[in-house]
Amino acid sequence: MRIWTFEGGYDKNFTYLIVGDDGPDAAIVDAAVPFTQIKQLIEIEQLSVKYLLITHTHGDHTAYTREYLSELDDIQTALFGGGSYADALSLSDGETLSVGQLKINVIHTPGHYPDSVCFLTEECLFTGDTLFVGRTGRTISMQSDSRQLYRSVYEKLLTLSGKTVIYPGHNYGHQPTITLKENIATSPLLQAESEDDFVDRMAQYERSRTPGG
Repeated sequence: MRIWTFEGGYDKNFTYLIVGDDGPDAAIVDAAVPFTQIKQLIEIEQLSVKYLLITHTHGDHTAYTREYLSELDDIQTALFGGGSYADALSLSDGETLSVGQLKINVIHTPGHYPDSVCFLTEECLFTGDTLFVGRTGRTISMQSDSRQLYRSVYEKLLTLSGKTVIYPGHNYGHQPTITLKENIATSPLLQAESEDDFVDRMAQYERSRTPGG
């Protein structure tokens, strides 16, 4: 499998282009950067992009969706619940998508946002805003929930192989990617002893972000 990473968008966003070893079928994770950033590579590699995989529908992750759909033939948007996009594929927890011979597993991970999902393929985990390098996503918006996020992260993601490499939705950490084992070892938010402990750690983290807090 090959993975290309493109950074830009509104807040150090990442868009990923992934293709299996058999090629040329490919998938894009999040429409967070202008299509012009990825167009040349798609043409040079002669890729056929089958899916635009959306990790969640916050605007910075879907900003260029219409542009991608207009520029690429035969691409289908895929997101949890289908969203508001015409002809979008409605994803469900535990579903598997095929991109050539590459299998992509859908993991519903609400908490940061109700329709948040992660995409797992060959020990590579595309986490959107559910999990970053060094911490989890935040839960400060109207529809976010720290307890949901705890269950998503601790019961679904932290049970994966420690060799799993995290590909987050933003470049917020000290490096772009990290293994799950390394992330657990270095992040207090991934070391909670219980759900209540996690909620307390999240609140403490938010206070630490507030000047004078």
